[in-house]
Amino acid sequence: MAKQFVRFQYKHKIDWGLVTDEKILPLQTGDKTTKDLLVDLQKKRIKLNTKSKKTLRKEDVVILSPITAPCQIICQGANYHKHTLESGLNPKSKTYNLFFTKSDVALTTAIGDVIRPNHVELLDYEIELGIVFGKTIDSSLDINSYNPNDYIAALFIANDISARDIQLPQLQWYKGKSYRTFLPAGPILSVLEPDDYPLIGSLELNLTVNGKIRQSAKSNQMVYPPKESIAELSQFARIQVGDVLLTGTPSGCALKAPGKLKQIFASFLPEHKKWEVFIKGQKQRSQYLQPSDEIKATIRTSDGKLDLGEQILLVKQG
Repeated sequence: MAKQFVRFQYKHKIDWGLVTDEKILPLQTGDKTTKDLLVDLQKKRIKLNTKSKKTLRKEDVVILSPITAPCQIICQGANYHKHTLESGLNPKSKTYNLFFTKSDVALTTAIGDVIRPNHVELLDYEIELGIVFGKTIDSSLDINSYNPNDYIAALFIANDISARDIQLPQLQWYKGKSYRTFLPAGPILSVLEPDDYPLIGSLELNLTVNGKIRQSAKSNQMVYPPKESIAELSQFARIQVGDVLLTGTPSGCALKAPGKLKQIFASFLPEHKKWEVFIKGQKQRSQYLQPSDEIKATIRTSDGKLDLGEQILLVKQG
């Protein structure tokens, strides 16, 4: 069964802890990086004394991001069929796996605030299953022979917060998705055991805004599942332990592409005018995040055998 770890602050000190019986067992490792924690666990340098009475209550600590910088954050776009449609892409013509990157400056806690920059109006949410690599990839992997379980060390909840009015009109995916607090991660770093890997495809992703469901899907609905994606990624990227892959978001985002007739009409407009019309139309959608909105997100199997915890976020104005 997967082991649940959290990175936390208690009395001005940062440590890692094992979550057991709703309490936290401090590992007393200090503020290690995600990479160093995974390496130490792999080499059995950390002893997990689950019988220890030196535990902490969750409410007495400040939960931090279990993904630490510096790290490489690689993302997949339009990796769920319905999200491809709402993004304005044709699933029949999108015959490629869309990869992009996100800055690690965006990393923030899963229990806390998302800050909307002053110049951003179209703030969107994207629940995603995050994969943490536990083994270096420095050569191409053969999809027919390699085992992805050798490379996937842990899972976590990610929210790929996006400023659509920067990402799309400016063609700035990296900037539009990388402002500070734009990647709430965790709260749990779920380090997998051999029996857990078959459960990855059974995970259920759910996100609500102010108590109303916005996104709901199963991870087996990905167009390009992890095995295929990691093999392709190995062809053009060097992966280090602790790097992460965000595997795409399901449908239900605030963003919704204009209909085909509007897109045809917009194609005759000058570029700047086209995007003015786009932004004006998107501003009419009430789904975009506003200050004081509360976002909750969970990823777990229906039987709870694999549970990545719950994100609870409050949107604040920058």
